[in-house]
Amino acid sequence: MSVDIQHDFEESIGYWVTISALAFRKALNEDLAPHGITFRQSQVLGWLVLEGELSQSELAARMEVEAPTLAGLISRMEAAGLVARHSCPNDGRRKIIRIEEAAKPVWEKIAECARRLRAAATTGLSEEQVRQLLDWLRVVHENLSQRSLAVSDSV
Repeated sequence: MSVDIQHDFEESIGYWVTISALAFRKALNEDLAPHGITFRQSQVLGWLVLEGELSQSELAARMEVEAPTLAGLISRMEAAGLVARHSCPNDGRRKIIRIEEAAKPVWEKIAECARRLRAAATTGLSEEQVRQLLDWLRVVHENLSQRSLAVSDSV
């Protein structure tokens, strides 16, 4: 016996945001691969460029990965000279991740690939439509972030 389950995927914001994000991630990973860069490495560098140094646990939370998963990635990036772990001055158990000088050309390649991909993703949209899309996505993100804060505050 089959179960008849329906959902309005074509009208679902969650569906379109999710599959668009997955398609963007897949395309970026494919574009970075010939340069020996992974999507996860680009995420690490991206968060450090955006926010400055972060603790390993803060970085894991932003990337939505488990700390042990991130630890291996950071170790490989540290061996490549892209990042460095430093002990937190207030808590020696806490590790702070800092971007290193050797990461600059890698970051430039990531940014170049991302700009190319952004242009491909917005083909057929006017500059005004791209600005509107960004505005709308910011609103969606803010709404969901506020909701998450409210939910976590009520727990």
